[in-house]
Amino acid sequence: MGDDLTYWSATRLVAAYREKSVSPVEVSDAVLARIEAADPGLNAFCLLDHDGARAAARASEGRWAKGEPCGALDGVPVTIKDIILTRGWATLRGSRTIDPDQDWPEDAPVTARLREAGAVLIGKTTTPEFGWKGLSDNPLTGITRNPWNTDKTPGGSSGGAAAACAAGMGALHVGTDGGGSIRIPAAMTGIFGLKPSFGRVPAYPASPFGTIAHVGPMTRTVADAALMLNVISQPDARDWLALPPEGRDYTKGLDGGVKGLRIAYSPALGYAHVEPRVARIVAAAVQKLADLGAHVDEVDPGFADPTEAFNTIWKAGALNGLKGLSDDQRAMMDPGLQAVYAAGEALSLVDFLDANTQRATLAVHMNRFHRKFDLLATPALAVTAFDVGRLAPDEFPGIPPGEPNKWVYWTPFTYPFNLTRQPACSIPCGFDEDGLPVGLQLVGAMFADALVLRAAAACEQVFAIDRRPALSAQTES
Repeated sequence: MGDDLTYWSATRLVAAYREKSVSPVEVSDAVLARIEAADPGLNAFCLLDHDGARAAARASEGRWAKGEPCGALDGVPVTIKDIILTRGWATLRGSRTIDPDQDWPEDAPVTARLREAGAVLIGKTTTPEFGWKGLSDNPLTGITRNPWNTDKTPGGSSGGAAAACAAGMGALHVGTDGGGSIRIPAAMTGIFGLKPSFGRVPAYPASPFGTIAHVGPMTRTVADAALMLNVISQPDARDWLALPPEGRDYTKGLDGGVKGLRIAYSPALGYAHVEPRVARIVAAAVQKLADLGAHVDEVDPGFADPTEAFNTIWKAGALNGLKGLSDDQRAMMDPGLQAVYAAGEALSLVDFLDANTQRATLAVHMNRFHRKFDLLATPALAVTAFDVGRLAPDEFPGIPPGEPNKWVYWTPFTYPFNLTRQPACSIPCGFDEDGLPVGLQLVGAMFADALVLRAAAACEQVFAIDRRPALSAQTES
């Protein structure tokens, strides 16, 4: 039963706790055993707190025994990405430049809300150094691998969270997304990942990458992401850019379907190179939305490739985040991140302001686009998972020589909607001939988080993707 428990949804776990058919201690023990069996081959965790998780599970069990759960996630196992502050745990951001032997007294807003809701915090998941790229390897903990094929990357920068989620190592996972870092690994590992509207989930400390950086849920089901969003979207005074609370239950209305919705389907945004096998699977998935009654038009949103603007903002953010490090510390960093930092140094203030003007133009364009269309559907990625140890698939077209941000070019569908701050998700929609997952991206108008979740829930029903990679059978406890 242990391995079965590790794949139960959070929604199912909470119902079982209420019925007293399963206990939080059973579940946490099963998850910890699963991590012990599976993680040596994946390297999804950089920190595990066995004692803390068991103590939290025992406390949760006591509350459920009295019929007094403290919140909506009481007893549900959760992981935290190693970008996000967690009281009592070192937040090293995948970097050797951070001293672990210091006080860690504070929870970030998302961590605090999860604790208050009774979640059992299991550990911290891996990230590339300071979350700088769409992969998940770093100088501190090495390479994180994809549960569907351990020779492949799970993507990034929330790759540890995605790998853990796909492999049954926890029900709920916190990711961050500053250019696709939730949706990239979600697509590569066959899970659901939501980048909410900017500010929907409060963040602290503020990201050095500014208002392109979002915090959101990574789960195996859409309902679990909605349940998690209910908790983590609660207000926190430390984020001065946070949106006012919506006061809604995101789990309500998930069964509303897509009938009558106006969906624009853009296979390549008008400029992207997409692997044919990805394009084929996504096109078939979009047809299923039309079969459900959505009004689907194949149309590009009509904006020019914003890569240059994004790269400028991203490299300026890297410079901002790392400017306090000494030369010796920077020499310890991932060579690719060193190159991004150097590119940031070469930028002028005018470059940065011009990139932000282009960003504003793009955001206004998409505001107008969504007057006609409720949702935009695209591939989540241009590729499926490729070999670990690379910044891009072999011979991927269009990457300028010497460009350190190679990952941007094979993920052309994600970062534009960080620039615009819109909600967007990746929902698994099929597998390529090598058995690797493919994701469909759904993008909503600003603040339309509930609509994105509703449409994703409809996709989940008709796509009916098997969420258990073969690795699961090989490593069952």
